[in-house]
Amino acid sequence: MNRIVVALCCVALAILASNFSLAPAQGTKVGPDKKTWDDVAQKAAKFLQSTQDKNGGWSTDKTPGVTGIALTGLLKSGQATAQDPVGQKALRYIESLVNPEHKHIAGRDPKVQLQNYVTSINVMALVEAKQDDKYKAVIGDAVAFLKKLQWDEGEGKSPQDDFFGGAGYDSKSRPDLSNTQTFIDALKAAGIGSDDPHMKKALVFVNRCQNLKGEHNNRPWAKLINDGSFIYTAASGGVTKVVDQPLDGGARPGYGSMTYAGVKSMIYCGVTKNDVRVKKAYEWIQANYSVEKNAGMPPTRELWGLYYYYNTMAKCLDALGEDYVVDSKGVKHDWRKDITEALAKRQRADGSFHNVPNWMEADENLVTGYALMALSYCKPR
Repeated sequence: MNRIVVALCCVALAILASNFSLAPAQGTKVGPDKKTWDDVAQKAAKFLQSTQDKNGGWSTDKTPGVTGIALTGLLKSGQATAQDPVGQKALRYIESLVNPEHKHIAGRDPKVQLQNYVTSINVMALVEAKQDDKYKAVIGDAVAFLKKLQWDEGEGKSPQDDFFGGAGYDSKSRPDLSNTQTFIDALKAAGIGSDDPHMKKALVFVNRCQNLKGEHNNRPWAKLINDGSFIYTAASGGVTKVVDQPLDGGARPGYGSMTYAGVKSMIYCGVTKNDVRVKKAYEWIQANYSVEKNAGMPPTRELWGLYYYYNTMAKCLDALGEDYVVDSKGVKHDWRKDITEALAKRQRADGSFHNVPNWMEADENLVTGYALMALSYCKPR
């Protein structure tokens, strides 16, 4: 009889233990407190409404690229619609950037270096406006333009070349993972599937930006750290923003914003969560989980690109379908809650955000747009 009781107890304990998993129990709320999320999002939106230029854009005296970020953030977070005055004015500004000759969305006579990034951002904004009848042709033309910018056989690059599949600031610039992930984001937003040849080519470049030696990356530096993290670019021998020069022996450490960008890009290009590339990168994410800094960066650079990092982190984890990240110490993190609370802590009284000047993040309109984009993936569930 005692053996039967013990056996039944073991079964009961096993059933109880099985209920503790990464998936939230039925009825369990995931994400931040609704009031906290609403307060941060509404204050950020109010700030952007107050700083919109007369021409409908934001920070247009500096660059045409901030407007797409700000508008996408407002639309995706539900703080504005395409029919609101702020949305209508911003869309008219983006419309003014459509180049009828070259079909990009970066202006009549833009700096060449802006063509990929600005067009990609504006494609996402127009898609988010949900006005296919009005913007379908413009988006289609812009996607065709972006595909021409990608480094491939058209530029004399074979699949063995470090440049192959990547996107830079324009058709002449060295490709990097930041521009390539934005290129991939734009194509996905426009409905381009992972089976598209340009997505497949992009994946070749993304693979080579990972610190992971294997069939997808045979670059000599990939095996030196081999931790699954991602660097800024595999082109030109491999470059990271963690250090100005490779470490002794040639190692190139990866960092948070590019690792989240790399994983997200792989998912969008059709790589599954169970693939060794994604699993190894996710282990790095678990070991370096943070919402206080751009993970992997040294102390003197840890705030560089912080708001870009928040957006990329949120978009990546959403794409993975993860509600929690269990770090390498076994601590379970509700990342939506963590990002929202980190933004709440950093938000200024007027609703704006501000960062160190590296990578343009001293521009309040830019980083407030990034914050809203991140929040759009952090809504309470």
